[in-house]
Amino acid sequence: MSNRQIEIAAALNVVPPFADTAALVAEVERRKAFIKQCLRNAHVKVLVLGISGGVDSLTAGRLAQLSVEELRAETGDDGYQFIAVRLPYNIQHDEHDAAASMQFIRADVEDTVNIAGAVLGLSEQVAHLHGLTDARRDFVIGNAKARIRMVAQYTIANANNGLVIGTDHAAEAVMGFFTKFGDGACDLAPLSGLVKHQVRAIARHLGAPENLVEKVPTADLEELRPGKPDEEAHGVTYAQIDAFLHGEKVSEEAYAIIVRTYDNSQHKRELPFAP
Repeated sequence: MSNRQIEIAAALNVVPPFADTAALVAEVERRKAFIKQCLRNAHVKVLVLGISGGVDSLTAGRLAQLSVEELRAETGDDGYQFIAVRLPYNIQHDEHDAAASMQFIRADVEDTVNIAGAVLGLSEQVAHLHGLTDARRDFVIGNAKARIRMVAQYTIANANNGLVIGTDHAAEAVMGFFTKFGDGACDLAPLSGLVKHQVRAIARHLGAPENLVEKVPTADLEELRPGKPDEEAHGVTYAQIDAFLHGEKVSEEAYAIIVRTYDNSQHKRELPFAP
């Protein structure tokens, strides 16, 4: 294990590999306790999360639902609720996976906000988009989609005096693979510190369908490349990222890509620059 691996894993609070099933179960219980404590500390009773159809929101969503169910049982207060919201841009290409995720999560409240009108309305008003290449414009608007989705989640949370859940985990954090003030914005991040295969392991333990557990991860923000795999954008696989974060040996190329990307995306993991 290199010094950089140790440094980066510590900065991201990476959870060590699960030694056995008992360790996995203990981590699930710790995460639920964290979610419940966040609600208590904020003196609110509602959680909101956008469900994409990927394993990250699937896992965070089910943990949220289980947590509010436990709070209701512990307190006798039915005010504790989880709102799962679908946030498609027109018709999502993997809508069947999003629907299956919602069916698995079994949220107290299910909602849908189609963000297409908001994104298109914004795009029409921003003249700076007009001179860009198709690829660059698609990328910029993709980030706008992520930010509009978070605006929608916070609007729902504000209307219900609740908190917004994020789905960031260590394998995405190390690559800066989130939109700043988009999916990177939230009130609590219950998957923080986990690597990708640990998220999948928790989802599997919770009973998620195997096709959703092992679904190819995609941010699905770009219209020119719908469903573009995360790993293609990374230039390395999640297996390599996970291995790096757990202090295992990876190829020199993978090591260089991960360290360079981590360094270049540091601003995304920090508070705004200040004098």
